[in-house]
Amino acid sequence: MFDAFNIFHDDLLSEKGSWLFDIVLYAILGLSTLFTIILVTLPPQYDPYKDKPLRAVNEKGEELELKRKDGKKKVDFKAGRTTQVVVLGDIGRSPRMQYHAISIAKHGGKVYLIGYQESEVHPDVASSDLITIVPLNLAPSLLRSSSKLLFPILAPLKALHQAWTLYRALGYASEPARYMLVQNPPSIPTLAVATIISFLRNTELVIDWHNFGYSILALKLGASHPLVKISALYENLFSRLASQHITVTNAMARVMKDSYGVSAQALHDRPAAIFRPISTTERSRFLSRLPETAQYASDLSKGTWKLIVSSTSWTADEDFSLLLAALESYSARATSQVSLPKILAIITGKGPQKEHYLSLVQKMNQEKKLLNVVIQTAWLTPEDYATLLGAADLGVSLHTSSSGVDLPMKVVDMFGAGLPVVGWGDFEAWPELVKEDANGKGFNSSEQLADQLVDLFGKKDSLLPTLKKGALKESENRWDDEWDRVGGKLFKLV
Repeated sequence: MFDAFNIFHDDLLSEKGSWLFDIVLYAILGLSTLFTIILVTLPPQYDPYKDKPLRAVNEKGEELELKRKDGKKKVDFKAGRTTQVVVLGDIGRSPRMQYHAISIAKHGGKVYLIGYQESEVHPDVASSDLITIVPLNLAPSLLRSSSKLLFPILAPLKALHQAWTLYRALGYASEPARYMLVQNPPSIPTLAVATIISFLRNTELVIDWHNFGYSILALKLGASHPLVKISALYENLFSRLASQHITVTNAMARVMKDSYGVSAQALHDRPAAIFRPISTTERSRFLSRLPETAQYASDLSKGTWKLIVSSTSWTADEDFSLLLAALESYSARATSQVSLPKILAIITGKGPQKEHYLSLVQKMNQEKKLLNVVIQTAWLTPEDYATLLGAADLGVSLHTSSSGVDLPMKVVDMFGAGLPVVGWGDFEAWPELVKEDANGKGFNSSEQLADQLVDLFGKKDSLLPTLKKGALKESENRWDDEWDRVGGKLFKLV
């Protein structure tokens, strides 16, 4: 009986050993197959010897003219300068990244502009033969909910969807590039995906810091929220893995050095050529043509009405209630001070909080709190928006800066059109852009903004002409000069 038990035990061990061996064998085979698939499907690496215009010769060795599918001549580009310009947002509402693409192409670099294509892009982007737009697929509408309650659940799912679509666009939908220029924020998942693709494709990663992603997230969740702290660590980590850094202000470059230990060059926003001062005749024609201003055109030309413009993304870092409260106060004062002109306020832009504020405007009108003010919203073509800025009397910026070291691009565009500006100025970087009482004024409350509107529009010896003169002077500072100084050298195009 004992021998029989031993035989049974040995058979059992033998079967168990064979079973374990089979598992290990299949595991090795599976991992090997997976590894082979990964190797075969990895995105191709950048090869500088292939990053040059194609050439063709005939039997006599004479160079042939290559043409595109549409019959037009192929445009040559500078060898070794192909660049992916990446924004995890709407390309049409990302002017700085479009300007980067235009500048690179202007100097002969080939560009793949990657982002969501929800609105009209800059005309120079659309017309350039060296710029190819690679559109990203939007996440399902459910994942784009603005609900704070569902945010911890939906945010990771949305990030996974974005990561996959971005990985495909960077790795397979565009050619290997020498450089990858990425806008930050949004940082999650952009920086991680960009870092991985840059490593796999032998590409130099350049981060263009518009702000800090964690500081914007803190507006939604609070500075002490665990996700905000994780976001800050994530941003810090991936900042150290990039080759180069660009910032929008000197103050931000200082923070990068002090907090992240990386060196960055400040490339200040400057207006593109589309933003320019306009003549009185052109202003009159435009005001008569634009639907939002047509019925007020005569009064605006006479000066009995004033036109103010504010561009907003309708997000938490731009408190539109400040402007509403200021306009309500102005309207009340204009009732007793008949010398004050009426105001037509045109608000441009799209964003999540738009409907909320429009309902407040409707309520204020019903309660007759805006008798001397008309508020209209508009979504304009880039050309009409630029002309609107040139036609306005005053620009208003509500950007409050989540980090304190970024600057609103809208103010740069206003200066480009020669438009003086009043804006929220209670943050460190504001003086880098606006010179107090020279080209604009800063405010830190709705009451102060209301006082500024009354002073600038109501006094005969108003400061407004001085601010206009300063804004016209500021309009001489252009993007091309600033970009060539920093970007042109960084990408070795100048």
